[in-house]
Amino acid sequence: MDDRFDTDNIDEIIHGRVRLGLMAYLSGVESASFGELKERTGTTDGNLSTHMRKLEDAGYVAVTKAFKGRRPLTTAAMTETGRKAWIAYLDAMRGLLEGG
Repeated sequence: MDDRFDTDNIDEIIHGRVRLGLMAYLSGVESASFGELKERTGTTDGNLSTHMRKLEDAGYVAVTKAFKGRRPLTTAAMTETGRKAWIAYLDAMRGLLEGG
Protein backbone atom coordinates (compact mmCIF):
# COMPACT_ATOMS: atom_id res chain seq x y z
CA MET A 1 0.00 0.00 0.00
CA ASP A 2 1.21 3.49 -0.83
CA ASP A 3 2.31 5.17 2.44
CA ARG A 4 0.60 8.38 1.35
CA PHE A 5 -2.78 6.60 1.17
CA ASP A 6 -2.83 5.14 4.65
CA THR A 7 -6.07 5.72 6.55
CA ASP A 8 -4.45 4.28 9.69
CA ASN A 9 -2.72 7.67 10.09
CA ILE A 10 -6.04 9.50 10.55
CA ASP A 11 -6.46 10.53 14.19
CA GLU A 12 -9.88 9.20 15.25
CA ILE A 13 -10.07 11.67 18.12
CA ILE A 14 -9.87 14.63 15.75
CA HIS A 15 -11.72 13.10 12.82
CA GLY A 16 -15.24 13.31 14.28
CA ARG A 17 -17.21 16.18 12.71
CA VAL A 18 -17.64 18.26 15.86
CA ARG A 19 -14.11 17.62 17.16
CA LEU A 20 -12.71 18.46 13.73
CA GLY A 21 -14.58 21.77 13.83
CA LEU A 22 -13.36 22.48 17.36
CA MET A 23 -9.74 21.77 16.46
CA ALA A 24 -9.98 23.84 13.28
CA TYR A 25 -11.42 26.80 15.17
CA LEU A 26 -9.04 26.54 18.11
CA SER A 27 -6.05 26.32 15.76
CA GLY A 28 -6.71 29.90 14.70
CA VAL A 29 -7.39 31.55 18.07
CA GLU A 30 -5.53 31.85 21.35
CA SER A 31 -8.56 30.59 23.27
CA ALA A 32 -12.34 30.51 22.95
CA SER A 33 -15.22 30.55 25.39
CA PHE A 34 -17.65 27.66 25.71
CA GLY A 35 -20.40 29.90 24.30
CA GLU A 36 -18.28 30.87 21.31
CA LEU A 37 -17.45 27.21 20.58
CA LYS A 38 -21.09 26.23 20.97
CA GLU A 39 -22.14 28.93 18.50
CA ARG A 40 -19.41 28.06 15.99
CA THR A 41 -20.13 24.33 16.02
CA GLY A 42 -23.92 24.55 16.35
CA THR A 43 -23.96 21.99 19.17
CA THR A 44 -25.89 21.66 22.39
CA ASP A 45 -24.24 22.18 25.78
CA GLY A 46 -24.11 18.43 26.43
CA ASN A 47 -22.79 17.54 22.99
CA LEU A 48 -20.08 20.18 23.16
CA SER A 49 -19.09 19.07 26.66
CA THR A 50 -18.75 15.45 25.50
CA HIS A 51 -16.55 16.35 22.55
CA MET A 52 -14.47 18.81 24.56
CA ARG A 53 -13.87 16.13 27.19
CA LYS A 54 -12.54 13.75 24.51
CA LEU A 55 -10.13 16.39 23.25
CA GLU A 56 -9.14 17.32 26.80
CA ASP A 57 -8.58 13.67 27.80
CA ALA A 58 -6.30 13.27 24.77
CA GLY A 59 -4.32 16.33 25.88
CA TYR A 60 -5.27 18.26 22.73
CA VAL A 61 -7.05 21.10 24.51
CA ALA A 62 -6.81 22.70 27.92
CA VAL A 63 -10.07 23.76 29.52
CA THR A 64 -10.07 26.53 32.10
CA LYS A 65 -12.98 27.33 34.38
CA ALA A 66 -13.12 30.74 36.01
CA PHE A 67 -15.54 33.50 36.88
CA LYS A 68 -16.04 36.78 35.08
CA GLY A 69 -17.72 38.84 37.73
CA ARG A 70 -20.31 36.47 39.16
CA ARG A 71 -20.75 34.45 35.97
CA PRO A 72 -18.89 31.22 35.26
CA LEU A 73 -16.61 31.35 32.23
CA THR A 74 -15.23 28.20 30.61
CA THR A 75 -12.56 28.64 27.97
CA ALA A 76 -10.57 26.21 25.85
CA ALA A 77 -7.21 26.51 24.14
CA MET A 78 -5.26 24.14 21.95
CA THR A 79 -2.23 22.66 23.69
CA GLU A 80 1.17 22.07 22.12
CA THR A 81 0.29 18.35 21.95
CA GLY A 82 -2.96 19.31 20.25
CA ARG A 83 -1.17 21.53 17.74
CA LYS A 84 1.21 18.68 16.84
CA ALA A 85 -1.73 16.27 16.49
CA TRP A 86 -3.59 18.82 14.36
CA ILE A 87 -0.64 19.24 12.00
CA ALA A 88 -0.19 15.45 11.79
CA TYR A 89 -3.91 15.11 11.03
CA LEU A 90 -3.71 17.69 8.24
CA ASP A 91 -0.60 15.98 6.83
CA ALA A 92 -2.37 12.61 6.87
CA MET A 93 -5.40 14.06 5.08
CA ARG A 94 -3.12 15.75 2.56
CA GLY A 95 -1.45 12.38 1.94
CA LEU A 96 -4.83 10.80 1.24
CA LEU A 97 -5.80 13.56 -1.15
CA GLU A 98 -2.49 13.57 -3.01
CA GLY A 99 -2.17 9.79 -2.97
CA GLY A 100 -5.62 9.14 -4.39
